[in-house]
Amino acid sequence: MTRRERQAGEDMYELMKRLFPICRSITGEGVRETLRILKETIPLDIIEVPTGTKVLDWEIPQEWNVKDAYVMNGKGERIIDFRENNLHLVSYSRPVNKTVSLEYLQNHLFSLEDQPSVIPYVTSYYNDYWGFCMSHEQRETLKDEKYKVVIDSELKDGSLTYGELVIPGRSRKEVFLSTYICHPSMANNELSGPVLTTFLAKWLLGRKRRYTYRIVFVPETIGSITYLSKHMDEMKEKIIAGYNITCTGDERGYSFLPSRYGNTLADKAALNILKTNQMDFVKYSFLERGSDERQYCSPGIDLPVASIMRTKYGEYPEYHTSDDNLNLVTAHGLQGSYNIYQQCLQAIEQNEVYKVKCLGEPQLGKRGLRSTLSTKESGKAVRDMMNFIAYADGENDLIDISNRIHVPLESLYPIIEKLTENDLLIKMPH
Repeated sequence: MTRRERQAGEDMYELMKRLFPICRSITGEGVRETLRILKETIPLDIIEVPTGTKVLDWEIPQEWNVKDAYVMNGKGERIIDFRENNLHLVSYSRPVNKTVSLEYLQNHLFSLEDQPSVIPYVTSYYNDYWGFCMSHEQRETLKDEKYKVVIDSELKDGSLTYGELVIPGRSRKEVFLSTYICHPSMANNELSGPVLTTFLAKWLLGRKRRYTYRIVFVPETIGSITYLSKHMDEMKEKIIAGYNITCTGDERGYSFLPSRYGNTLADKAALNILKTNQMDFVKYSFLERGSDERQYCSPGIDLPVASIMRTKYGEYPEYHTSDDNLNLVTAHGLQGSYNIYQQCLQAIEQNEVYKVKCLGEPQLGKRGLRSTLSTKESGKAVRDMMNFIAYADGENDLIDISNRIHVPLESLYPIIEKLTENDLLIKMPH
């Protein structure tokens, strides 16, 4: 790993700090601004899909933008202020300008009694509604008086916006990476995915690639559905493995969410890398899904998409609150996830079915593949090579062999190179 790659965590964290204040939703200028910033690092195409467009069983909603929103008390003080924290406003709130009683206001307020110091994240994408979020501690201090409510927002026929990057490889077969860009100021649940995916794309652009990479930045659910509606047939034909990238920035261990049946190349690569790196990880069931794998793995679509996360969404107390902030996510946490995903993509790139060319055990000594002096260290190297040879029978792929002989893939790459150089190994045709 180069020094630049080792610094990726710090660079990702700096990018996250820049993106954090932006108010994102499933549509609107916040999404566009986010994509424009990401485009400074990778050559994204930014695509607009008009309001009203039918996308599978859904329809692109009206575009939502907000300039300002607040609740003002009788003294003229902003006691809830969108400009201080964009989580204060329920996403997709319609315009409001009225004076209301405390009783009326309470019907449009959200707080968490069991987490009294945080602001919850609440949305109302497909309903005609308005509301505010605040800490429960603050909510309990509200006085019985009149309150001025102002939401300077706009719902209009516009478009849904997403970003796409296709990086060609030698093969037309594809590896798919998807992440979402629709949450406001939350660090782990939102921004860790886009910044990690951006830097994986940057890394891939600088490498020789066997496979083509299809990389998308979409609003969650409606965005993945929209993308599938436009590209589903091509994706089903070409994609051999994929990952939905989210919640990759904390330091609390790792999580793995499989594809629908858990038997794809993406699943195999992820589990191999997590296990051989001896990572502490929780393996979830597909029944515990909750992000865009719902769409990519739907019956009739069945793309081979899994997910490697740090702490899974919904499983950490800061999830969907103002505590999911820049203190929760670290450069070190992002770097760890980046390294794991790099290794997974390398595993997919290098995964082949190999076959030893000679019958019986090859004479390694005459080829310089075995030391004339037997030591404990040389013995292990030879044992790994011989164990690899034992299962390189034209039936097992590289990940299968790694799993069976308990040797990390990165230790098998030089073995394959040496055996190939000595004309002992062939790749089986696909």
